[in-house]
Amino acid sequence: MNVTVKLFAVLRDKAGVAEMRLEISEGATVFDAVESILQRHPELTPFAKRVAFAVNLSRVDGRTVLNEGDELALLPPVSGG
Repeated sequence: MNVTVKLFAVLRDKAGVAEMRLEISEGATVFDAVESILQRHPELTPFAKRVAFAVNLSRVDGRTVLNEGDELALLPPVSGG
C-alpha cells in the first residue's frame, strides 16, 4: 500500500525533498515507515529518535498502524525562544 510522507524543517533540508510516496506492507506501523525512510535517506538518522509523528493531521505514536492513502508527517523538534 502507499502513503504520502511529508518532511518539515531540518528533515526536509537534509533529505532534499518535502514530500515522498512510500510503499509499505499492509499492517505496517509508523515505526516501520520511518525505518524505510531512513534506508532511503540515511542522513536523517541523527534526528530519528527525536521526531514526532502525525497521521492525517493527528499526532500519533510510532506504533500506529498506517492505512492506504494516509499522510504521515515527520515533525522535528523545534527550538527557539
